[in-house]
Amino acid sequence: MTRHDLRIALMVAAVVVVIGLLLGYVAGTFVRAPASGIAPPPPGETATYDRSPAPEYQSADGGQVPGYQDLYVNDYAGLLTPAARSGIRGSLVDLYDRTGIEMTVLTIATMSDFGHYGPIEPFATRLFNTWGIGNATRNDGVLVLVARNDREMRIELGAGYAASWDKRMQRVIDTAFLPAFRRDAYEQGIVEGVDATIAELTGGNPAEMDQPPVVRGWSRIIGWLQDLGGWVVAVLAPPLAGFAMWLRRYLRRRPRRCPTCATLMQRAGEEADDEHLDGGQQLEEYLKSVDYDVWHCTGCGRIDITRHKNWFSSYGACPKCQYRTMSTTSTVLVSATTSSTGRKRLDYDCSHCGYKDSETRTIPKKSKSSSGSGRSSFGGGSSSGGGASGSW
Repeated sequence: MTRHDLRIALMVAAVVVVIGLLLGYVAGTFVRAPASGIAPPPPGETATYDRSPAPEYQSADGGQVPGYQDLYVNDYAGLLTPAARSGIRGSLVDLYDRTGIEMTVLTIATMSDFGHYGPIEPFATRLFNTWGIGNATRNDGVLVLVARNDREMRIELGAGYAASWDKRMQRVIDTAFLPAFRRDAYEQGIVEGVDATIAELTGGNPAEMDQPPVVRGWSRIIGWLQDLGGWVVAVLAPPLAGFAMWLRRYLRRRPRRCPTCATLMQRAGEEADDEHLDGGQQLEEYLKSVDYDVWHCTGCGRIDITRHKNWFSSYGACPKCQYRTMSTTSTVLVSATTSSTGRKRLDYDCSHCGYKDSETRTIPKKSKSSSGSGRSSFGGGSSSGGGASGSW
């Protein structure tokens, strides 16, 4: 690829990234997913709320905090119907399965029930660390705490989140939780607030929080497309694929001047190509692992040969002749199980120079299927007091 080609490719890529980021930002600002698919009760029926007593734990500093009966939703204040509680739990299980983030929701009547009469922030931090929310290495846990009678709430974040996440959680509280809480619509506020918190987390994964904005932006776009459904990908994929093919074809066949005499060069046809290719190059074209273009200058007679690898070819480069004419065949010798590794043999065969080789590799153990719904304890994460609070 020439410098001119590289400049064109970079310009096109920059335009695509900017447009994509703008679309993702607009979608993230104005489009909100449905509230976890939770439907209101049928006409004539009254929503039912269950309030169970909260078990008490003693924290490391001697303070009292509520215990948990479920890893995802503990509604001790009785603010959620069973349908809403189930919907929220399903969303949090899915969040854990997709990202490994442990997020939990807790509602209590008042912090004074546990001997706390001060601000909500130290209570939430003590509670977070007592439960050990989040992965112990990444410290990416999230606690949503609602104290109904204190009219206060808190989103407590694990110590792995950068300080910039505090503002993002504050925005979620101000725009998703509090408007409904001020109307005493607690279930609506919790459902919509949890959805907004998940959207914020998955739009900028904690593992990427120190990455450049472009990386976080593309993550946001991908999450947005996944939320909208596979039909969006089906609609966008053909034109994007067509554009990529056109761009690649243009960069290959665009008019170019001879580096020696500046005369416009001519591209030879496929049959004329073979006159200037050696046997290995012709075999690569036959196997469709590489495609060659031959450019001829009518001014000085210069010949340039450009090489274009096939992205989807199964042939690799031979270590002996260096041509992409080597095939690989895999044979399982011993199958892997959940308790033991397996073995497989890889046979290499070059169609050009006859090079042959083989090696035996270990097949990793099969991982046991696991889901967030089957967990029984948190991962041992901790918080250093990051997050955001709100009152109504």
